[in-house]
Amino acid sequence: MRIGEIAALVGVTPRAVRHYHHLGLLPEPARRANGYREYSIRDAVLLARIRRLTELGLGLDEVRDVLADDEGRELVEVLEELDADLGRQEAVIRERRTRLAELLGEARAGRLTAEGPVSRELADLFADLGEVPTSPMAAMDRELLALIDTMAPEEERAKLMSAMRAMAEDPRAVARAHDVYARLDALVDAAPDDPRVAEAAQALADCLPDEVVARLGGEGMPRNQLTETFFGDFSPAQSAAVHQALVLVQERAR
Repeated sequence: MRIGEIAALVGVTPRAVRHYHHLGLLPEPARRANGYREYSIRDAVLLARIRRLTELGLGLDEVRDVLADDEGRELVEVLEELDADLGRQEAVIRERRTRLAELLGEARAGRLTAEGPVSRELADLFADLGEVPTSPMAAMDRELLALIDTMAPEEERAKLMSAMRAMAEDPRAVARAHDVYARLDALVDAAPDDPRVAEAAQALADCLPDEVVARLGGEGMPRNQLTETFFGDFSPAQSAAVHQALVLVQERAR
């Protein structure tokens, strides 16, 4: 058989056959006097085995290891590993499809937020808080919550959602939060030593739920890339107010 014929018989392309030759997976066959390769049934069987192994998801290096083991012991081991890996992938896919179904339900019900996709708990919280606020600081706060909702470990995320849920169910707390947003928005063009900075800091510290204060403890907000980016979006006066609020929170946690 010529290369085109064996490729068609096994269901691969001539280019794939040449690639397998190049990698040493498929030995070069004898050549005719005219220089053309002459493939045998044995070559076709080996090529078909390579195709089956790659279709199972094995990499070409794994295929080489399997083919080098004449007794097939390594094939069983590799296939067991592949089966376990496929099982993990199936679990991830099922989880993603479950979450996608939830998001589709939220979207069809008109509940998918501008910050989404977010968890069901945060989506419910945003829905209870009402329409997306016009306050730039409030919008930034929602975006930060969406980011934490995505990045935080499940236990930490659950604690945050519980604290935010308690605040959302208290009309006085929601009113205080909107007051803080307004105070911080008013500082966008102010100087860091503006008297309103201290007033906004106190209002923000008073607004933070006890659960959040306990989580911050005596260390305040950790300094990392996330917090640096977070503060980078603030004006100097807004940043000063938040930092002062964290100092007040530390004192309150002691």
